[in-house]
Amino acid sequence: MAKTLTMFSKLIVRDEEAMAAFYSAVYGLNIIHREAGDSAGSAEAFREVVLSPGTNMSDGSLVMFNFVDRQPPRDQQSILGFVTDDLDAVAARIVAHGGRLVGATREMPEYGIRVQFAEDPEGAINEVVEMQAASSAA
Repeated sequence: MAKTLTMFSKLIVRDEEAMAAFYSAVYGLNIIHREAGDSAGSAEAFREVVLSPGTNMSDGSLVMFNFVDRQPPRDQQSILGFVTDDLDAVAARIVAHGGRLVGATREMPEYGIRVQFAEDPEGAINEVVEMQAASSAA
């Protein structure tokens, strides 16, 4: 069987440039490509900004996708997950760039993680996870 990897995600947004700026500033993603045209899947006009943690799409990507002539989905279709080594710093950047934290940070030592849910400026849910070093029993 062929191996399948998650290489990209597309978030349908109203303002692809503003959302690309948010995800770049908060998660350190690089803007690597912009595209516009007619979607092969729906024959509708679109604009998109491709973001990546590296310098090209082979490093994985998150795409801010705008169907120009229609509103994005009203309800959440997905939750974007991010892993960080400094949850507090990411939480501060979320707020500083127009997002909002949803609930308190969850401390989950039994799993070796801390978790914070947040919304981007358009209301899409992000789950940010900090992996913690395993503690040794005395």
